Amino acid sequence: MKTLEWENNKLKLIDQTKLPDELTYVYCNTYQDVIQAIKNMTVRGAPAIGVAAAFGMVLADKEGVDLNLAAKEIKASRPTAINLFWAVNRVLKSDNPLTEAIQMYDEDIETNLSIGKYGSEIIDEGDTILTHCNAGALACVDYGTALGVIRSAHNQGKKIDVICDETRPRGQGARLSVWEMQEENIPVKLIPDVASGYLMSQKMIDKVVIGADRIANGGVINKIGSLMVALAAKRFNVPFYVAAPLSTFDKESNIFDTTIEERDGDEVRYYGKCRICPKGTEVINPAFDIIPSDLITGIITEEGIIKPL
Repeated sequence: MKTLEWENNKLKLIDQTKLPDELTYVYCNTYQDVIQAIKNMTVRGAPAIGVAAAFGMVLADKEGVDLNLAAKEIKASRPTAINLFWAVNRVLKSDNPLTEAIQMYDEDIETNLSIGKYGSEIIDEGDTILTHCNAGALACVDYGTALGVIRSAHNQGKKIDVICDETRPRGQGARLSVWEMQEENIPVKLIPDVASGYLMSQKMIDKVVIGADRIANGGVINKIGSLMVALAAKRFNVPFYVAAPLSTFDKESNIFDTTIEERDGDEVRYYGKCRICPKGTEVINPAFDIIPSDLITGIITEEGIIKPL
């Protein structure tokens, strides 16, 4: 399944806000449509955001918009995801935005297949693997990074089980990762976010594999809640892996200098359409965690498994 496609000079996106109940699509006719889709998480996941941003630049070019202006606006849509900046800058340097975007689209699929191949080497027969958020096909053009590792191991015939935590406040683990695993008949169970430490203490989890939105000197940034999982994994000696393409790396920066996106408080006040706290409750809603390098066993890339920066 393709998370996004270039179709009739429009960008076609799976509307991930409607999953798992509805598989519907959104069409972006302008670069502003792409910006809105990134902001409201119709499209999400660092690799998918990057490729969507590239096609946003294509639409801006077709609209006759100054590409430097469009680039600035697109980059502001989700400031923490490094793939977005990488993709926009790559299009800016190209002679043909559409050709460059299509090349990135094709590369993303091949990259994820390679990540899956290398990552499957760390998965043993009978493993139970915990994953946080959604780093599957829905977070990329196709196949996925962390879930790509799981897919690859499953396709090799390894008998494995997957545990997805909910990943509040938007439930990407519950809504998206569980759905992806069920679609491919990979054994999966859902747990509350707060249960992962207990399961590790009971030796019910053998490996943790998550994705990343940015990798820089000193650590990795991923969806909020990742740090707590990493700390529990360290305490109970569970190997903790990050799966991400090289386009997610920012080797010139320190991870602790990254701007962490703060999202709308209503994401926390409401679960779906149901308010879960008193009216007027003040909220702190950071979208991402910083996971220090010393908590990470290895980073699975398209060129192999490496040590964190």
